[in-house]
Amino acid sequence: MTSAQVEQHDKDSSGNEAVKGAAEAATSGEGYQRGLGSRQIQMIAIGGAIGTGLFLGAGKGIHKAGPSLILAYAIAGVVIFFIMRALGELLMYRPVSGSFSEYAREFIGPFAGFVTGWTYWLFWVVTGITEVTAAATYMTYWWDIPQWLSALVFTVILYGVNLISVKLFGELEFWFSMVKVTAIVGMILICAGILTLGFSDAGDTASVAHLWDQGGFFPHGVGNTLMTLQMVMFAFLAVELVGVTAGESKDPKTVLPKAINTVPWRIAVFYIGALIMILSVVPWTNFQDGVSPFVEAFQKMGMAAGAGIVNFVVLTAALSSCNSGMYSTGRMLRDLALNGQGPKFFTKLTRSGTPLVGTTVSAALMMVGVWINYQWPGQAFDYVVSFATISGMWAWIVILVCHVRYRLKSDRGELPVSTFRSPGGVLASVLSLAFIGLVIVLMGVDKDARISLYAAPVWAVILGVSYAALKSRNPQAAAFAKRR
Repeated sequence: MTSAQVEQHDKDSSGNEAVKGAAEAATSGEGYQRGLGSRQIQMIAIGGAIGTGLFLGAGKGIHKAGPSLILAYAIAGVVIFFIMRALGELLMYRPVSGSFSEYAREFIGPFAGFVTGWTYWLFWVVTGITEVTAAATYMTYWWDIPQWLSALVFTVILYGVNLISVKLFGELEFWFSMVKVTAIVGMILICAGILTLGFSDAGDTASVAHLWDQGGFFPHGVGNTLMTLQMVMFAFLAVELVGVTAGESKDPKTVLPKAINTVPWRIAVFYIGALIMILSVVPWTNFQDGVSPFVEAFQKMGMAAGAGIVNFVVLTAALSSCNSGMYSTGRMLRDLALNGQGPKFFTKLTRSGTPLVGTTVSAALMMVGVWINYQWPGQAFDYVVSFATISGMWAWIVILVCHVRYRLKSDRGELPVSTFRSPGGVLASVLSLAFIGLVIVLMGVDKDARISLYAAPVWAVILGVSYAALKSRNPQAAAFAKRR
């Protein structure tokens, strides 16, 4: 379906047939341009697993669990791999831009698709608000620039990039990811050099024995290590973004499996490898909450430029997250609109195949959020920001549930078998769901993370009321999804 056909569809008042045609467009991915090549998809997949959760948040985890944080990342990494392989199996069965919400409609029901689409959209809007604000704060490290001005400039630039073409989005994301990857690989090589050659201020004391000599591998007990699982999982949020690119990948059947299969070594190198090297060069007792372990490590090595380097890397990580938010929010809103679960004007595309209205509305909300954050950085806003974590995990839950239902149907011969089957099948997905359930329970136990759960019932009520209103106005949207 072309953009002109979409506009004609908007004028169609025949009800069910119009909704059905739109849903078919969402399924086929028509209207978008397949402008994302292998190089860009690979780096989007790599960059999605590397964010401020590693560069900044790991300091809190080290302070809380010591070297055993490495084990927490390893366990969580296995679960993330199964989540991504489950998503990969679904993508090879039917690669669509709507991704999670499309699968939710097909395998769970119309309400699940509605909830997933709007929740994932909210996740990226809120994430965009926090990240663009953070990026503006990082700019003050070098220049005395008003925070609101930096936030405005960043938002306008990223908005423009996302409207020009998906290829330009992919190119910008490629270079953002390249900066993050280069920084981590550089840190690993420097630490390896210190351990083997003994140069820098930390050369005389650096030793792999730091991983167990400073109070043991579990210096604060296994319980504290378990409590870090929530922040570890939060660090991996956005790894599923590669699924949203399915409808705009030049060769999704080839590119996406390759990108997903890189998950184990990405986690092994960028998280586990980096932490092993840093904690071998600098004892974990030197790290503290609120300070980037990368900055702390550079300082202990006697490298004064380290703080500036890490600040630049974290700036690019924040901008990368904002860029991803601009991209995904417009696609999610268009998918909802094509299925009759959102306003019809979100279906409109630019000539270059980008969702104009959805991206514009999302960018405007991000700017409002920046202004709110600047004016009232108090508790009310913190509630909204903390909700981003639980809403992001909802996408993982939906992926796993949809995978279980798809695998059962495909094994019975009711649906075609995917060319990229997940190892472990249904059992792996069920165990991953149980692990996520454990993380949510731990969030409820931890008073600092408990706030993330408070907003969830409120959002559920809002969605429930909105869906009831939708059904009363347009029952065909739900009726078609039920028959799929």
